[in-house]
Amino acid sequence: MGFMSVLSFAHKLITERLVPGDRAIDATVGTGADTLFLAKALGPRGEVYGFDIQSAALDLARERLQQAGKELNGAIAPITLLLESHAAMVESVPPSWPGTVGAVMFNLGYLPSGDADKSIITQTDSSIAALEASLQLLRPGGIVTAVLYPGHQGGDLEAAAVESWAAGVPTHVAQSIIYRQLQRSTSPYVIALEKKRS
Repeated sequence: MGFMSVLSFAHKLITERLVPGDRAIDATVGTGADTLFLAKALGPRGEVYGFDIQSAALDLARERLQQAGKELNGAIAPITLLLESHAAMVESVPPSWPGTVGAVMFNLGYLPSGDADKSIITQTDSSIAALEASLQLLRPGGIVTAVLYPGHQGGDLEAAAVESWAAGVPTHVAQSIIYRQLQRSTSPYVIALEKKRS
């Protein structure tokens, strides 16, 4: 039996901290897999916001979420999808959200769909701004997870920048961890931050 995949590890960390009825954000919707995971974890009393800059991604996500909503008979959290940069999270969610969000998920890189334009990737500047914003949105004990992909062009620079940013977050604000396969430098890995309980 091997170690958990990076996505499974991120999901495990979030599942351990979310409670039904919480609020959560998928900062990089993509095909909607993490959006659906959050909506299931929160249940119908929760609420999820999702961000992506590609309308093709949101179309794929809506299709996935509509199908799941039918299969699960509405037993998932309401979801709001926005065609917007994740860097605009604080301005885009309701004014009551800062300081109340249970989890923010990032899955950086490109849209993992067969016909997607793989040259459209997350950008370091907006990703760091979004990670900063996520700390404003989290409640005490809330969590941010970021899955990083150093194996594609530009991904290594973004991963290094995110890792450096996370290491620089003061410990009185959040504690950070890393989950990574050490033998292969191009393997995806996870950075997670848990906001300090005051």
